[in-house]
Amino acid sequence: MRTRFAPSPTGPLHLGHAYSAMLAHDMARAEGGDFLLRIEDIDQSRARPEWEELIFEDLAWLGIIWDGPVLRQSDRMDAYEAALTSLWRQGLLYPCTCTRRDIAEAASAPQEGAPLLGPDGVIYPGTCRPGWVVPPEMDLPRDVALRLDMGQAVARAFDHRVGKAGAERVAEFEETGHGPNGERGIMEIDARHMTREVGDVVLARRDMGTSYHLSVVLDDAAQGITHVIRGEDLFEATAIHVTLQRLLNLPTPIYHHHRLIRDEAGKRLAKRDDARAIRLYRDEGASPEDIRRMVGL
Repeated sequence: MRTRFAPSPTGPLHLGHAYSAMLAHDMARAEGGDFLLRIEDIDQSRARPEWEELIFEDLAWLGIIWDGPVLRQSDRMDAYEAALTSLWRQGLLYPCTCTRRDIAEAASAPQEGAPLLGPDGVIYPGTCRPGWVVPPEMDLPRDVALRLDMGQAVARAFDHRVGKAGAERVAEFEETGHGPNGERGIMEIDARHMTREVGDVVLARRDMGTSYHLSVVLDDAAQGITHVIRGEDLFEATAIHVTLQRLLNLPTPIYHHHRLIRDEAGKRLAKRDDARAIRLYRDEGASPEDIRRMVGL
């Protein structure tokens, strides 16, 4: 078993981060496995060295020891570009110049009705997709966002099956934790769900050269992660990640989504919620055992 904790150095770790990190650490150690640390710093406009250093301090104080060197996403831009180039050459990506406002207005046009939300926000209405064909001589564009043509992707990557509703394409992953509605076991991903309720997700943002979805898939494979331990808020995104794993011929880990740590009002904790930062609990004299009790471990 190889698990990982992958925080972004854009603010202090809070109780929710502590829960996820300790759970992934405990699960790996219980099986005699490895626990790895990854710094997800592709957003260089928000990443700060002082936040990264605080991550190391908080984890050490919690008694969490990681195996091997720390992987930083900012060191892996060549790997992300290579994957994008491969998908581009296969005709699975297309350039998109739409702004968030453009997407919201197009998705809420009278003939479309209210905009639908998927795991990546408002489902892209496909404005830039029609008729796009990659010219053989054209290099990977660098001044626009790159979107995955989800219809082409599932047709290429999903398994063909004949069921009660006729021919369909599906993919699967194993969930050992639970989704927001208690989902557990072998989860089936339907191609129609991907095209209608997920849509053409961005795989490279104009200002980053990659995206969370692409980088997390490539990084989990590079680190040999067998079990992805993360919050249930990312359960719906797993279908995107499984799709990319199939397109890029990467292994699909076992997923274990866990409950979220919430405040008194039931709202999930965010990095801006400094009142529950691990650093402040440390300064106030709390012990790692106190933190474990607070998060229910």
